[in-house]
Amino acid sequence: MSKKLRLGVNIDHVATIRNARGSVYPDPVRAAKLAEEAGADGITAHLREDRRHIRDADIEALHAALSTPLNFEMASTPEMQQIALRHVPHACCIVPEKREELTTEGGLDVAADQARLKEYLAPLVDAGTRVSMFIGHEPRQIEASARVGAQVVELHTGMYCDLHFAGRFEERDAELEALRAGAAYAHELGLEVHAGHGLTYDTVRPIAQIPQIQELNIGHFLIAEAVFMGLGPAVTHMRHLMDATRG
Repeated sequence: MSKKLRLGVNIDHVATIRNARGSVYPDPVRAAKLAEEAGADGITAHLREDRRHIRDADIEALHAALSTPLNFEMASTPEMQQIALRHVPHACCIVPEKREELTTEGGLDVAADQARLKEYLAPLVDAGTRVSMFIGHEPRQIEASARVGAQVVELHTGMYCDLHFAGRFEERDAELEALRAGAAYAHELGLEVHAGHGLTYDTVRPIAQIPQIQELNIGHFLIAEAVFMGLGPAVTHMRHLMDATRG
């Protein structure tokens, strides 16, 4: 098991708060810099089609300001491909996106869209950005991600977290086992394995114990905790839990 598990902090919902009042604050770039100082290994930002939180100017500002890698979450649309190719971030994570959803509700169905996605990803890979597919733990989605040319898969942990907080512990444990199996299989296929969605202080340890996982991306919970304890301490505590688990 690697003793270093990277933490990517998603700062989307700092922008959500800003946009709720149409103001210029709070600034997502300031949040990103605070997260870096507190132990984040990278920053994640999702530029959605409807620009409900992160905006184009945020991506430009983050790209210019960060000293750690930027993980650009995006739908597989021509517009987002052009933006990614203009900035060439360290990583692009391809996610499913629907206008009516509150947040990303599940993994991408790579298996049903392999030919298009393979063609779509090629320019991103050629430009030097690392491409990740945000998927469930199903073997067919992992295999399809490898076939389309992704270097990374990010396993969706939302169901595991939902089952935990619903008190459905047998189902939670089964979901955790499926995530473990998916991570092992992706690693066997030569894919780097990340995980994220819905993780909290209460749910992060079992995911951090999965040896093939090299990075966790956590956002909404840390921004929520920042209301009570500040963003720096919230990130530092998550960093501590992850390091203690791996250590």
